Amino acid sequence: MQTKGYGRIMETMEIRPTEKRLDDLNARMSEGFGRVHREIDGLDARMNEGFTRVDKRIDGLDARMDQGFNRVDGDIRELRSDVKGLRGEMNERFAAVDARFAAVDARFEAVDARFTGVDARFDSIDARFDAMHQTMMRGFFAIGGINVTLFLAFAGLHGL
Repeated sequence: MQTKGYGRIMETMEIRPTEKRLDDLNARMSEGFGRVHREIDGLDARMNEGFTRVDKRIDGLDARMDQGFNRVDGDIRELRSDVKGLRGEMNERFAAVDARFAAVDARFEAVDARFTGVDARFDSIDARFDAMHQTMMRGFFAIGGINVTLFLAFAGLHGL
């Protein structure tokens, strides 16, 4: 058995260290949270610096991309102008080729007309040859008839 005085002393002794421990724990937690807050503040500062660097690099890339796109847009405008000029030149050349084809067509039509005239001339020549052939045949028959008559006449004179 314990006396009441000893129990009170022990109880008092136990309470005080628990309060002290809680106070120590509270202080250590406050100190730990303070450290965490300082580290977070440091991280925030470093992250802000990093974001600032990244933003600057992105701004630089944006500027370079804008320059590149402006250059490409200028090149495209120049190409469009060149293509427009080439189209005009091609249209002129096609028109010249079309005119030459029209001239060739006209020449072919003239040649066709000449051949039509030649065909008509050949038809008249054919008719003339037919007439000559008929005349010659009549002449041959006439000469043949005369020869037969003369032969018979000479044969009758000679007494054959």
